[in-house]
Amino acid sequence: MGKGRLSRAFMAKVMACAVACVTLLSLAFASVPARAQTAFDRPGGDYFSSPVASGDPEDCALLCERDRRCRSWSFSYPDVEGGAAVCWLKNTVPARVPGSCCISGVRGAGVIEPRVEGVETSIDRPGGDLRNFEIKNGEGEEACKAACTADNKCRAFTYARPGYTGREARCFLKKEIKPPRRKAGFTSGVVR
Repeated sequence: MGKGRLSRAFMAKVMACAVACVTLLSLAFASVPARAQTAFDRPGGDYFSSPVASGDPEDCALLCERDRRCRSWSFSYPDVEGGAAVCWLKNTVPARVPGSCCISGVRGAGVIEPRVEGVETSIDRPGGDLRNFEIKNGEGEEACKAACTADNKCRAFTYARPGYTGREARCFLKKEIKPPRRKAGFTSGVVR
């Protein structure tokens, strides 16, 4: 009988430790915020779509937060034909697929823009323009940054995605470094 009691007491302690470990792990993972996925779409599960006049994916994430049916969302940037940005709310969590057209996330996910050294995502630097030009289809902020780096008069640049300043993407080369302002659809950087 003594051995039986010792085994039960030992098992009770092991179970208590296991429950404590699971609780701590769940708290640790719960404190890590969910993040939206830039350059991914989640096709399917749509029950509602709405134009996003601001062109800001954060507005789409907020729309999902405010709707109890929403489990995930996808934000489509404005298209080159002049169509508005669109927010798609979903009642499921479809698998993600790569797509530069979109940002997607699950309910509770804020929009976290990628951090690339020397590039400011969702930032405009209005004013101080040296010149601006259209960016060819298929080229992005890298081409704009390269144009600024190649021009000795250029100190900073701002790249606007298609649909934000016109049908085509546009590069603004800056002769002065102006203060940054948050603006969806724009990418900036200081070169010199």
